[in-house]
Amino acid sequence: MTGRPTDGLLDDARGIQDDLVRLRRTLHARPEVGLDLPHTQEAVLRGLDGLGLEITTGRRLSSVTAVVRGARPGPTVLLRGDMDALPVAERTGLDFASDNGAMHACGHDLHTAMLVGAARLLAFHRNRLAGDVVLMFQPGEEGYDGARHMLEEGVLDVSGARPVAAYALHVTASGRPSGRFSARGGPTMAAVDNLSVTVRGAGGHGAMPHTAKDPVPVACEMIVAMQTRVTRAFDVFDPVVVTTGSFHAGTQNNIIPDTAVFETTVRTFSPEARARAERSLAEVCRGVAAAHGVEAEVRWRPLYPVTVNDPGEVDTVARAVAELFGEDGYETLPRPMTGSEDFSRVVDEVPGAMVFLGATPPGADPGTAPDNHSPLADFDESVLGAGAAVYAALAVGRLHATPTPPIRPARPDDE
Repeated sequence: MTGRPTDGLLDDARGIQDDLVRLRRTLHARPEVGLDLPHTQEAVLRGLDGLGLEITTGRRLSSVTAVVRGARPGPTVLLRGDMDALPVAERTGLDFASDNGAMHACGHDLHTAMLVGAARLLAFHRNRLAGDVVLMFQPGEEGYDGARHMLEEGVLDVSGARPVAAYALHVTASGRPSGRFSARGGPTMAAVDNLSVTVRGAGGHGAMPHTAKDPVPVACEMIVAMQTRVTRAFDVFDPVVVTTGSFHAGTQNNIIPDTAVFETTVRTFSPEARARAERSLAEVCRGVAAAHGVEAEVRWRPLYPVTVNDPGEVDTVARAVAELFGEDGYETLPRPMTGSEDFSRVVDEVPGAMVFLGATPPGADPGTAPDNHSPLADFDESVLGAGAAVYAALAVGRLHATPTPPIRPARPDDE
């Protein structure tokens, strides 16, 4: 083979663009939430049929793992695409919009279609692969820790060799121009944990609050006090983001309830800040409760760790994108993103990179378009071929750049 290992991949990806659009729309119209995605899994298996891949499915979740064996021996690279949707009622008005109360509001339908496209490209160009590629089709990214389940079921060992690198693509409905790839080395996405607090007081009549122990204002004070703690006890350059998204108390406006319950997400970018936040925010809540003579039950549930991109693998991404689209196709993220990802569990095990791909719809302003997770979120389908090509280029280029260990010549005493 002459020329670059990635030559021809983009043209071939453009040739399957219409197929990828059809697959993406099929997935979009029938989204599934969580770890059990039977219809999504079936669509993926149909998309991989006939490619000569080694395919396995999950035992505890509807995952699909496919291995592309290269024409020559070498290491393994892993490519991941998440498949699950969100419990969001879609309001985009698209012809293929979901009507089942769930929605691919985070673009996972595009990720899945792009990874199926990469499978087709890699199978067609198998002769370029000096090693193997694991395709990780993962359910349950949206809060169900699907990556952990797949790791426990052996996705990193399915090819017979642990991957030397792992990559994931993630589309964005706003914030960057369509077709632009971006990444950064080091901490890239936040760790996320859940803080759940139940304030136990004593109910009573709303006309006589002095005879009760009202948990509602106490819970409200805790929420405000946590924001103050974050700004006054943590380094602004090692940020902590605290958001209370759920608050429940009472049944009627003139009844003081016995309890108030709120749920808070806590996002951090270092193990040190994460550990301190767990201790410090619990201390705030218990201290406020004690000051008002009520009880606070504080529960901390660890979720996803920080997503840390390997700088060397980010360089691999930049080179692959430049080969396909030129230098203007890639930009370095100026700062980490406060969203969270369970791909963090993969890059905790092997060097890797989470890569972002702008997919702002045509005619929309990236600065004002509805963002991921919005019921109005829309994505530019024209990026599907580009995403498939970059997935494939990362695998081909990374395997091409990794020297194959030499075979030790036999010695007389080996015989």
